[in-house]
Amino acid sequence: MTAVSFSQRLAAEFVGSAILLATVIGSGIMGETLSGGNVAIALLGNTLATGAILVVLITMLGPISGAHFNPAVTAVFAARRDLTASDAVCYVLVQVAGAVLGVLIAHAMFDVSILQLSQKVRSGWAQAFSEWVAAFGLVATILLTLRARPDAIPTSVGLYITAAYWFTASTSFANPAVTLARAFSDTFAGIRMTDVPVFVVAQLVGAFCALSFVHLLMGARQAPEKSAAQFSPEQP
Repeated sequence: MTAVSFSQRLAAEFVGSAILLATVIGSGIMGETLSGGNVAIALLGNTLATGAILVVLITMLGPISGAHFNPAVTAVFAARRDLTASDAVCYVLVQVAGAVLGVLIAHAMFDVSILQLSQKVRSGWAQAFSEWVAAFGLVATILLTLRARPDAIPTSVGLYITAAYWFTASTSFANPAVTLARAFSDTFAGIRMTDVPVFVVAQLVGAFCALSFVHLLMGARQAPEKSAAQFSPEQP
């Protein structure tokens, strides 16, 4: 495959993050609107749409940028030296920008106020611990699947998030960019801005605990050559 430029990689991260958040927020609005007050049905709709779009996004954008769409994932790959520090910072900036744009797109599609601040409370130690678990599981899924069967990463990540929506009390944000962007939507999938910092810290700690766990589990074993295709972008 021809090496892609850094600007192409950033464009992929930006667009992927935007589509991901448009899906999260849009499916939340749609689910809440159609569920007739049944929160379980609304969450199910939100879950299925999010898991499905992750499979699509990682499949089509993975070979270009690595398909991170997540500052915690980017930080882990920077720590593994698969990305330089400067590249990682740029990734995070476009991920956040794309995520916020995705929220605004969803609002426009559903003809609600474009600019919002969420009032949805997601506080307490259980919510924070849930985000630690969510991020730990996500990064462990990525790293271990990357070593075992790289071509299964899109499906594995999509299925993990689908499951984690239901087995974590926080509904598995597992992503600092997603968390911050969702604070700008006072809809089903929103989160109060004052609750964002705790979520983000828990996510980052969980991600790096997963990195340490995988290193302990796998040691210095090398990943298969094809593993670079999805989450470790080709260098130009």
